[in-house]
Amino acid sequence: MREHRIVLLAGDGIGPEITSVTKNLLEAASKKHEFNLIFEEKPFGGAAIDAVGQPLPTDTLKACQASDAVLLAAIGNPRFDKNPRELRPESGLLELRAGLKLFANLRPVKVLPALINSSSLKAEFISNVDLMVVRELIGGIYFGQPKGRIKTDEQERAFNTMCYSSSEIDRISRIGFEIAKSRRGRLCSVDKANVLDVSHLWRERVTNMSKMFPDVELTHLYVDNAAMQLVKEPGQFDVILTSNLFGDILSDEAAMLTGSIGMLPSASLGSDGPGLFEPVHGSAPDIEGLDLANPIAMVLSAAMMLRLGLNENNAAHDLELAVEKVLDKGFRTADIFSKGSSKLGCKAMGEQLLEAL
Repeated sequence: MREHRIVLLAGDGIGPEITSVTKNLLEAASKKHEFNLIFEEKPFGGAAIDAVGQPLPTDTLKACQASDAVLLAAIGNPRFDKNPRELRPESGLLELRAGLKLFANLRPVKVLPALINSSSLKAEFISNVDLMVVRELIGGIYFGQPKGRIKTDEQERAFNTMCYSSSEIDRISRIGFEIAKSRRGRLCSVDKANVLDVSHLWRERVTNMSKMFPDVELTHLYVDNAAMQLVKEPGQFDVILTSNLFGDILSDEAAMLTGSIGMLPSASLGSDGPGLFEPVHGSAPDIEGLDLANPIAMVLSAAMMLRLGLNENNAAHDLELAVEKVLDKGFRTADIFSKGSSKLGCKAMGEQLLEAL
């Protein structure tokens, strides 16, 4: 029997609730398709700070590195905001991405017919939205050096450095082109080449990479125009390729096309080794323990894990189909609830998903 080792990082806030739902579904899917999942749960984020004093314990990182895939729920809590930066949950996430050498973040954005009226945009503008954001993940301004704060007698200055090497741009652009080739053959590279030197290099390298993919149509947009176009005509996009900072912002904007950030999964991949799969949304500490969380993004992240990380395509399809079936029946969590649908809590939504599976 096929066997896969999965590290579960429930994290903070609603993380344990959506992890419980997703684990049940994964166990059912693995049984149905005759493979075995070995789960190992580890502390991460704020929960790890409380437990051992750091957001990414060495034992957690080693377990992740030795796994076949890592499934993360959510991290973060305002009570850690005054901590030194290295002792905040988000720093642990950056360290984990670097520790696993995950340079490519994939965020699919697809509007499901059952939820078309949940979006704040008119149905005619989003009915054909099916795009993928490919974001460079371990370079750019979040990791660039030098960075820090300097105090003088008169004032204080803070600074970060946005930098990319040609090899970093080449490896993420190759991923973008390969994904576009497998989809509808269109790639839009987003930069700020009219202002930033680093974007000049980005555009040059992406254009050069396009010569290896003659079947993919390449276009370029400045990031401000891309943000506008995502609202004005989102259906024009197939694959959006961009840097760490721009991708962070644009992918969250694109997420809201679906009506709720609680619906969207993501995958972070490297050249080899385990991938990291996580919902786009945060830890939502304001609804922690209230059974109000939407587990669907976590479930769809698990489906991406099955397909991209474990090559269990049939099981991935079944999870995605279960989500569609439950939504088609009119079941909704509070964040996607609309008149005429049936409102469910996190646990009850999990039960409906399990029944549909």
